Amino acid sequence: MTRHVEHAMGTVFSFDVRHDAADAVTRAVAWLHHVDAVFSTYRPDSAISLLGRGEIDVSACPPEVAQVLALCSQAEHDTNGYFTMYPGGRLDPTGLVKGWAIEEASRLLSEAGASHHCVNGGGDIQLGPGPSPWRIGIAHPARPGALCTVVTGHDLAIATSGNAERGPHILDPHTGRHAAALLSITLVGPRLTAVDAFATAAYAMGEAARDWVEEIDDLEAFAVTANGDWQTSGFSALTAQN
Repeated sequence: MTRHVEHAMGTVFSFDVRHDAADAVTRAVAWLHHVDAVFSTYRPDSAISLLGRGEIDVSACPPEVAQVLALCSQAEHDTNGYFTMYPGGRLDPTGLVKGWAIEEASRLLSEAGASHHCVNGGGDIQLGPGPSPWRIGIAHPARPGALCTVVTGHDLAIATSGNAERGPHILDPHTGRHAAALLSITLVGPRLTAVDAFATAAYAMGEAARDWVEEIDDLEAFAVTANGDWQTSGFSALTAQN
C-alpha cells in the first residue's frame, strides 16, 4: 500500500494506492508539477499566461496546451456555453485542467500496474478500475463536518462544484453574474476530465442542470439547494451498496 500527499496547482493532492507503487506515484506527482508549470495562471512565465497575453501562439506551447484547448472547446459545446475557458474574459482553462491532470495521473498509475487507487485533488476524485469498490463521502455544503451522501464504486470520477469553501467564484457565462441557485452539485461519471468541467457548468446552470445531466449517458448528479436536495434518475445506483 502506498499513500502520498502532495501540494501542487494551488491545492492538495492525495494518492491512496492499494499496491506497492512508490515509483509510479513519483511519476504521477512529477506530472502534476509539470501541469502546474505549463497551465498556472498565477505564474507569469507559464505557457498559458504567455499565450493569454499574446506573447506566444499555440505552436510555441508544449503539446498539452493544444490538447487542453481542444477539450475546453468541446466542453463549451457540450454544456451550451456554461463552461468557458474565458471566465471573466481572459484565457483560463483551469476549470478543466485539474480534472484532466488527475485523470492522467490515474492512467499513469494503472499503466504501472497499480490499478486499485484513488487520486484526490481538492475533492475531485478519479478511482482506478478495481478490483473492489471505494466509498467516497460527499461533504454537505451547509453543515461543516457532515456528509450529504456517499458514492460507492470503482473506475469512477467524482467532482463537486459550489461556493461553500471559496465563496462565490463561479460565474454564469451567459449573464456574467455569480451562480447561486444551488449550494453544491456533485457529478459522477467515468472520466474526470469531463466530469470536473461539467460540474462547474452544471453549477452555473442551476436547476436546469438536472434535465441537462439526464440527457448525458454515464453521468449522474446530486445537488443540494437551500430547500433540500435532488438527484438524477440513476444516482441511487451509485449509493446502493452503502
